[in-house]
Amino acid sequence: MTRALIAVAALGGTISMTPGGRIEDGVVPRLTAADLLGELGTDLPMDVRAATLAGIGSASMDYATLARCLAWGSEQVADGATGLVIVQGTDTLEETAYFFELAWPHDDVPVVVTGAMRNPSLPSADGPANLLASLTVAAHPRSRGSLVVFNDDVHAARWVRKSHSSHLEAFSSVPAGPLGLVAEGSVHYFHPPVPRPPVLSLADADFSGLVPLLEAGIADSGELLSLVLAGGARGVVFAASGVGHVSTGTADVIADAKVPVVIASRTGAGPTFRGTYGFHGSESSLIRMGATMAGWLCPRKSRVLLQLLLATGASRSRIEEEFRLRGDLDR
Repeated sequence: MTRALIAVAALGGTISMTPGGRIEDGVVPRLTAADLLGELGTDLPMDVRAATLAGIGSASMDYATLARCLAWGSEQVADGATGLVIVQGTDTLEETAYFFELAWPHDDVPVVVTGAMRNPSLPSADGPANLLASLTVAAHPRSRGSLVVFNDDVHAARWVRKSHSSHLEAFSSVPAGPLGLVAEGSVHYFHPPVPRPPVLSLADADFSGLVPLLEAGIADSGELLSLVLAGGARGVVFAASGVGHVSTGTADVIADAKVPVVIASRTGAGPTFRGTYGFHGSESSLIRMGATMAGWLCPRKSRVLLQLLLATGASRSRIEEEFRLRGDLDR
């Protein structure tokens, strides 16, 4: 049987962090891809090719780094790789996974994103186990699309979110649940892979300009959204209350917005609605104003999708179409 060839791209994050010169200085990214793989030993059931593409905390992740990783991964596929593993920090890991869900052009080559909650200097560091499980998933013939592997769970990029700031079981997929799990070195899938919508080409993409994410709250006058729009934002994602509700003041600002405004739910689970409520600031009134509803996409995933669409020059009608396609549970 031919052994799988997995390409591993290391971008930094907790999994790669060790203490600096003084213990009180805290940990910083120091370990390379070779260092991380060296912790797993040499008796792996797949062949591995690795590179260190960045050494950053994931709060500093940007599209230039992700585009470089995307290009490197495609080069590895052209050179025989059958799977890609991306190792990075957990703070923006769910956004990286969704970026690859949108832009990775190789349907038969899975992308697995992973990291660690405990750095290698701590007892029971989880990085080696997560990396080994990710390699196992990337080598599995049923793996498809962009996945997150963490704490032996396999999550779809569309659903996964970091739901705890420090717990080892930091990632969840509410309400869909994990796709599968890794046990005794084998991958067990609970659900068949869902067909991916067409990928977004990033040729000539321009990521300049602001696409902020704002959140609704009590006594929200809409002033902050107004300032953001006046400051030249290319588009805005608004994490609205409940099923997609904003204050009357915010609704007044959205009514006059000249750029795309996407409405997602801030709740952490469940979709935005389209036609149940009718008051000023409800989902149906926002749709009449020209706002785009995110459906089942969370605010962070919605921002990634809007950024990629704006970067590639998508029209308002195309943005609406893409959010209907990717935010629909039954797509």
